[in-house]
Amino acid sequence: MSAPASVIIAALNEEENIGATIDAARAAGASEVIVADGGSSDATIDVARAHGARVITGERVRARQLNRGADAAAHDILLFVHADTQLPAGAIDAVARALGDGFVFGGFRVSFAEPHLAYVAALINFRTHLTREPWGDQAQFTRRDTFRAMGGYPDYPIMEDYELARRMKRTGRTIVLPLTVRTSGRRFVRKGVLRTTALNWRIILSYHLGVSVERLAKWYRR
Repeated sequence: MSAPASVIIAALNEEENIGATIDAARAAGASEVIVADGGSSDATIDVARAHGARVITGERVRARQLNRGADAAAHDILLFVHADTQLPAGAIDAVARALGDGFVFGGFRVSFAEPHLAYVAALINFRTHLTREPWGDQAQFTRRDTFRAMGGYPDYPIMEDYELARRMKRTGRTIVLPLTVRTSGRRFVRKGVLRTTALNWRIILSYHLGVSVERLAKWYRR
């Protein structure tokens, strides 16, 4: 039997994806699935409840949604999953083993639902193999007490997952598990791979140069 774990999903108008994400989390061994909704105007909440998730509502900033979900979680092990990301079989057991082995934080390898983006996934996996700083679309995980000690996700409109990964790495050992989550590459498809990749790295570089996260969020959503 898997160790008790809470999967927390931040969602906003994700009626097409949320059901499969919840089902995958349950199949992966989650004891609890919490959907932290940010004010969806579609059927996201109804679909989430129909698939057995607990739904909490509030502001639509993803960092705040995830922090609300963590506050409401019943279990010590926390996994933060994007609404369009599906956990693999055995995920919860693998997370429990990693945390039991002394790792404080981690994530998974990533693949995209769109086959033509396989090379993009390979580059992401190579980066995280080197840095051991998995981002949000790689299903970040930690223990509740560690998460609280870090102050949760920083209250940023963007880069909250990146900053949490950096802070966690300074705290202790981090890991990228060999299992693979499956996520949507819809932003790459919509805006183009080169344009999206260039924007992502421009934002990261600008973040390190001290550009405000508010300005970065405007660039990202432009």
